[in-house]
Amino acid sequence: MASDGTRSPLERLRAYYDHEELTCPACGYEDDDGSWESETNGREVHYYHECPCCGSVREHTLDVLTE
Repeated sequence: MASDGTRSPLERLRAYYDHEELTCPACGYEDDDGSWESETNGREVHYYHECPCCGSVREHTLDVLTE
């Protein structure tokens, strides 16, 4: 993943998922117009994408809380 100083690391990770992980492993559908969604609770960042063809949901969760 190339560095982009204008976006945060979490934004760059989402862009990576949007570029590399839009083919559904369940049915093979390529969601070229789709994107990964993200939400956070302050401790974790949760990324997810639902396949518009079969409804399969893929998820990635990152723990961002450091102690």
